[in-house]
Amino acid sequence: MTLLSAFADEISPDLEEQIRVLREMDIGYPELRSVWDTNVLDLTRKQLGRVRRMLDRAGIGVSSIGSPVGKVPVDAPFEEHLQKFAHALEIAEQFETTFVRIFSFYPPEGTRRPMNWSPYRSEIIQRLRHMARLAQEAGVVLLLENEKDVYGDTLARCVDLLGSVDDACFRAAFDPANYIQCGETPFPDAYETLRPWLTYIHVKDARWDGTVTAAGEGFARWPEMLQQLRRDGYDGFFSLEPHLASGGKLSGFSGPELFRYAARKFQELV
Repeated sequence: MTLLSAFADEISPDLEEQIRVLREMDIGYPELRSVWDTNVLDLTRKQLGRVRRMLDRAGIGVSSIGSPVGKVPVDAPFEEHLQKFAHALEIAEQFETTFVRIFSFYPPEGTRRPMNWSPYRSEIIQRLRHMARLAQEAGVVLLLENEKDVYGDTLARCVDLLGSVDDACFRAAFDPANYIQCGETPFPDAYETLRPWLTYIHVKDARWDGTVTAAGEGFARWPEMLQQLRRDGYDGFFSLEPHLASGGKLSGFSGPELFRYAARKFQELV
């Protein structure tokens, strides 16, 4: 079964417009990242309640909480960051979703490149293990997104994290375009290696120079990957994250027309 989701804030900051375009494109689930130019973890209780009511009235669920957890330097105070993580788990419960997207920490500020991650590896794994235990208690699955500049940017380090944490509540959100931007081959290399942990998929593509494109217009080999996913019995979400107008540290944007274009391209491939 193909469950189509989307980072609806790529459409517009306005929730009404997000809902309108999602329904127009027959997408039943947003991955909740931001609304009204406010990150999901910074929305007030009143705002979260309003979001839930508006989605319910539209008959739309939530596929995942697209949190920015783990997008801080590894030497930042962990207890403070854990408060944000705990809030992400609470929001997941409020929106009745099983998934919370997370990352694997930036290097300390001012670190020279190329990055030597060796001094920080054990701390990162310890933090992720702790979060996985908390997620298990909350009945939530953490989705580790591969992302450039964090520890889990390359395939080897993603496998290191997934194998070292070794928890059923710690799985992979597979982003083919992000692997291309890190000089990795998403299919078949990353796909086949991550298959034991692959639980959720972000839909975007990229050229080898890093330029983001709609699915099928870059080098992710989406047609072949979709065929393999079908053969492997993948039964989960495909979450559109086009980034066709801009991409930043915490979010991206496409606008309504480019979002529609990206959605149509992927629906044609499926």
